[in-house]
Amino acid sequence: MNKGELVDAVVSKTQTTKKEADAILTATFETIMDAVASGEKVTLVGFGTFEARQRAEREGRNPQTGKTITIPATTVPAFSAGKQFKESVAES
Repeated sequence: MNKGELVDAVVSKTQTTKKEADAILTATFETIMDAVASGEKVTLVGFGTFEARQRAEREGRNPQTGKTITIPATTVPAFSAGKQFKESVAES
């Protein structure tokens, strides 16, 4: 499902227009991204948690040469599914 299909699904479940649903989803995604980027954890009970995680510096290999390289430490976004979400997927 892409964003357009998600907007259509929201429109079919709510009493909103396509334009309103798109604006709401866009604002939701932007708010979550801004919060996680600033170091906050976003928890949606039953759905899951969005957070920033630290990835330590590590060694890797260049696949073309086989030479060892150092991959620098970085911060990455992470999502952990909530219990209700996990159970819903497991039942499918």
